[in-house]
Amino acid sequence: MSEQTLSTQWSRSLGLRVPLVNAPMGGAAGGRLAAAVSAAGGLGMIGMGSAGSVAALRRELAVAGTPAGIGLVDWVRTRENGLLDAAIAAGPRMISVSFGTDFSWVPRVRAAGILAVTQVYDAPGAHRAQDAGIDVLVARGSEGGGHGADRLALLPLLDVVLDIATVPVLAAGGIGSGRTLAAVLAAGAAGAWLGTCLAATEESLLPESARLAMLAADSGSTTVTTAFDEALDLPWPPIYPARVLRNEFTDPWSRPEVDEVPDPARLREAIAADDPRLAPVDAGQGVGSVTHIEPAAAVIDRLCVGATELLAAHHR
Repeated sequence: MSEQTLSTQWSRSLGLRVPLVNAPMGGAAGGRLAAAVSAAGGLGMIGMGSAGSVAALRRELAVAGTPAGIGLVDWVRTRENGLLDAAIAAGPRMISVSFGTDFSWVPRVRAAGILAVTQVYDAPGAHRAQDAGIDVLVARGSEGGGHGADRLALLPLLDVVLDIATVPVLAAGGIGSGRTLAAVLAAGAAGAWLGTCLAATEESLLPESARLAMLAADSGSTTVTTAFDEALDLPWPPIYPARVLRNEFTDPWSRPEVDEVPDPARLREAIAADDPRLAPVDAGQGVGSVTHIEPAAAVIDRLCVGATELLAAHHR
């Protein structure tokens, strides 16, 4: 698209050409994806997930330069001394910290002139975050891939959060086409927080096997589970299960040897071997829109062209 025409007051205020942010997906959103999204006119974020560390952040910063955004997991932030300090020192425009109720980080981020962002899943969470001084709320519907509270689907969630919010609200969960992007912008979202549709792009950190598993999936191929976190002994609060592709670990009855439940050792071996038959692959219900591996810019362009045409048609 030679001239981007899709914008919101929020995206214009940040100088973005399009109102899109890549979700800071651990294991997928590294420096290369963040740089590609920013180059395409959106706000590119580096994600520090369960394996996040100061060293990992510095490695991805070396690839991205100064990223537009950095996303942290709350329990990883508290476990990894210096991780929030390193994120602030990198000088991004936005830092998100999600999956927790401790907002003591917000004043530090804002004092550095950085936008403080968090995901919310219901009305009480939106109230708490806004009262804590959050600058941007991400309304994450239960359709979304990866970890998140399984509370409300995106459109009902947007209804309640937009009624509450006095700050910009980004929509997240199941947005993978021009249609779904147009829907959330028409509903009043300031922008979209995109995960699954960018996870299989050329710039993603995901291994090839995980991308191919996403290509083979459709919108009914996901499930919400805590099984992987429990098996790997990861301290994710159980209120934040993960939406992942169904596989032989989530659905052991799908395997011939129905009486054998995969054990943690086999799971770790599968993860080390990048084998999605057992290893987790985060994916939202928009995974059916992922049909081939392509640059992030192509995905962003297609979504924006489709949304622009639909929104213009409805205004004729």
